[in-house]
Amino acid sequence: MVSVTGAWSLDEAADFLTEETVPIRLGCRRPSGDLWMLSLWYRYRDGVFECATAAAADIVRYLDADPEVSFEVSTNDPPYRGVRGNGSVTITPDDEKRVLRALVERYLGGTDSPLAERLLSPNRQEVRLTVTPERLHSWDYSDRM
Repeated sequence: MVSVTGAWSLDEAADFLTEETVPIRLGCRRPSGDLWMLSLWYRYRDGVFECATAAAADIVRYLDADPEVSFEVSTNDPPYRGVRGNGSVTITPDDEKRVLRALVERYLGGTDSPLAERLLSPNRQEVRLTVTPERLHSWDYSDRM
């Protein structure tokens, strides 16, 4: 069961994560032990974050070595608010590019663009990164700003 602290209930945090479209920031460890952070498109559903990336991306190798991550989804403009936490990642093939297609539609508004066509190319192998939170902490500075 996920631990929830901060300004919002689990349902309020889920609403924010479902509606917000800033990328998720993921922190992990590289096999050398160094820390690494990257931003990915995501969708939040059924209590997990789903991301997609190329099967050959460095992050796949990093997460294979150590699936523990930290994450944050937060607004870039005032009033600042968001959700951060930690959890673990599972990596599975996305041969049909179902997650990627959903993310392209969510972030680009459709699949009719050069970027969408490149990402959805049949030659590109994709994986699904499923982040299962263990802890969620929310903050909302709306009243302060």
